[in-house]
Amino acid sequence: MPTAQKPQSILLFVAFIVFIDMMGIGLILPVMPSLIEGVTGASIDRAAEIGGWLLFAYAVMQFLFAPIIGGLSDRFGRRPVLLTTLFLLGIDYAIMAWAPTLTWLFIGRIISGIMGASWAAANSCVADVAKPEERGKFFGILGGAGASGFVLGPALGGILGEYGDRLPFIAASILALIGTAVGILILKETLPPEKRRRFTISRANPLGTIIQMAKTPLVFGFLMTIFLLQLASQAQIAVWAYWLIERFDWSVFQIGLSVAMYGILLAMVQGGLAGFTIAKIGERRSAYFGLMFGVPAYLCFAFAPNDWFVYIGILIGAGSGVAFPAMQQMMSNRISEDAQGELQGAVASTISLTSIFGPVMMTSVFGAFADKQGFYFPGAPFVLGAGLFLVSILVYTITVQRHYRTKD
Repeated sequence: MPTAQKPQSILLFVAFIVFIDMMGIGLILPVMPSLIEGVTGASIDRAAEIGGWLLFAYAVMQFLFAPIIGGLSDRFGRRPVLLTTLFLLGIDYAIMAWAPTLTWLFIGRIISGIMGASWAAANSCVADVAKPEERGKFFGILGGAGASGFVLGPALGGILGEYGDRLPFIAASILALIGTAVGILILKETLPPEKRRRFTISRANPLGTIIQMAKTPLVFGFLMTIFLLQLASQAQIAVWAYWLIERFDWSVFQIGLSVAMYGILLAMVQGGLAGFTIAKIGERRSAYFGLMFGVPAYLCFAFAPNDWFVYIGILIGAGSGVAFPAMQQMMSNRISEDAQGELQGAVASTISLTSIFGPVMMTSVFGAFADKQGFYFPGAPFVLGAGLFLVSILVYTITVQRHYRTKD
């Protein structure tokens, strides 16, 4: 049975799990190129291609397994799913630290993608214990924890990588296993037995989940909005470093500093400002204004006359971090208690889907306009991103107008 433990303490520990999860992912990023080169003997350009396929394998597994992880958490509870996936993630990092061949690296990334889908169960804990009007705040805290881990992880990974390209994997494994041990002692179940539902594979897959969520038009409309804004964000994720080198000849240190700056600002916005904004102006307006920040930010990147505009765009773009927690709150409040994991699985799969083909799309646009043949405009991916943000605002507005009948 669930404990009388305070909701805040439960959710703060779940945020800690998310922090460890994302920190573990970030830890290994700096050493992946050298590890791939060492395992395969390939040149750096070939290693980059292999790295792309490793990312592809990770994203596909998250897309396929997020609904399953979410569905299992609706059936068996959040605690066993969170602790099992975190433990297996620790074992997986240990496998990758040992991996003698490229095949083992792919096996490791496939397992990481499956276990990394635990994000769905973590967010479901918010719906279990937080009041409906406070869910956006706690969704934001979980997002901020993830952003913080992803900022700190690469920094530590870079330091540890100086002493061996396997060491960050060992550190990530230890972190995950320590988190599991602490969770066994501290984390209590948040979903009571009477609110659980039967697990069915027909609903625990991306297509089945989307069909189920489509029965709630507001949720389906917001999933489309999230898909568009996450697809827009692939402009930053996929071409950021290449664009800064091509456009402003930035060093690796400057690029890393810009990524850290954005991560810190996003953690502050999602971890603190999101809850305050939702409480002050409401969830609907918060999501709308959050989406609006994405357009000028991406236009700053696209047409930046100097590198100061990069930092201005980062500062403005961090404001878009309010939109996601606000929409999560609205969706969560319209889904039954026994299907919160399914909802979060649908959200995770939607995001993962953009990671499958978004990078290819954005890098192709960058390559077409940055090769100095024909029209030279390396900022083209950010124009595309701004356009996608505009479409997401349109989809969001239509969805809200159709399903809210009263004005604030």
